[in-house]
Amino acid sequence: MSMSTHAAHAPRAAISLPARLRATARSEWIKFRSVRSAPATLLATALFILVGAVLMAAGYRSGWATMSAGDKASFDPVYTSLSGIVLAQLLVGALGVITVTGEYTSGLIRGTFVATPQRVQVLAIKALIFVAVVWAVCTALSFGAFLIGQSLLTSPAKHVTIGDPGVLTAVLGGGIYLTLIGLFGLFLGVLVRRTASALIALFVFLLILPVAAAMLPGKLSSNLAEFLPSNAGGQIWKLLPGGAYALGPWQGLGVLIAYVAATAVAAFVLIRRRDV
Repeated sequence: MSMSTHAAHAPRAAISLPARLRATARSEWIKFRSVRSAPATLLATALFILVGAVLMAAGYRSGWATMSAGDKASFDPVYTSLSGIVLAQLLVGALGVITVTGEYTSGLIRGTFVATPQRVQVLAIKALIFVAVVWAVCTALSFGAFLIGQSLLTSPAKHVTIGDPGVLTAVLGGGIYLTLIGLFGLFLGVLVRRTASALIALFVFLLILPVAAAMLPGKLSSNLAEFLPSNAGGQIWKLLPGGAYALGPWQGLGVLIAYVAATAVAAFVLIRRRDV
C-alpha cells in the first residue's frame, strides 16, 4: 500500500480545545455583528437613556421650587438621570431575544451545530460575546446619562457626584442591570425559539407582571412585586430605596441574577436535548 493511501486513511488530527474555542468565538462574533437590527437597537437604547436624562433632569430642575418637602427629601438624582433605562431595558432584552431567534428562524442554527456539535460551547460563547458588547455599551451610556443629568440638576435641585456614597455602585449598576436583562432575553430566545413568542414572554416579565402585581391589595402587592426581575434588579441603579420595597441593591440584583441563572440552566439543558 502506498504512502498516499495511508495518508488518505489516516485519522484527522483532533482539533485542540483552544483552537475550537477561537473558531467558535470568531463565528459567533461575525453572527452577532450580522444581526440586522442590532445597530439600530443599540442606537435607540442610547437615545432613550441619554435623552431621558436630559428630559427628566431638566424637568425636575425647573419644577424644584414647586415640589413638596417630602418629594424633595425622597428625590433620587441618580435614578432621575438613569430613568431612561426603564424603556431601554425593553430594547436590550429584545436584542438578546433576536440574537438567538434569528438563527432559528433562518435555519442557520442547523449549520452552526453541524460545524460545532458542542452546543453548550456555542451557547456559552454566544452569551459571553453578547455580555461583552452590551455591558461595554450600556455602562458607557449609564455614565453618560449620569454626567448629563447631574450637569442639569444645578442648585437648588439636589445633585450628587460620582464620589458620593453609593453613586458609583448605582451608575455601574445601570450597565450591569441592562446586561442581565439582555441575557435574560437571550436565554428566553433559546427556550422559545420564536421571536414573537419570546418577546411576549420577555414583556410579560418586564411589563405586565409588575403592573398586575401593583394592582393586588395591601402588602401582597409590594411583597410580590419586589421579587419580580425588573423591580428587584432595578434597585441596583437607584441611590435611594424603592418605595415600599425592602430589598437592597445587592439583594435585588441577586434576585435578578437568580432569574437569569434559572433561565440559563433551562436553556443549556434543552439545547442539548432538542434536535435543533
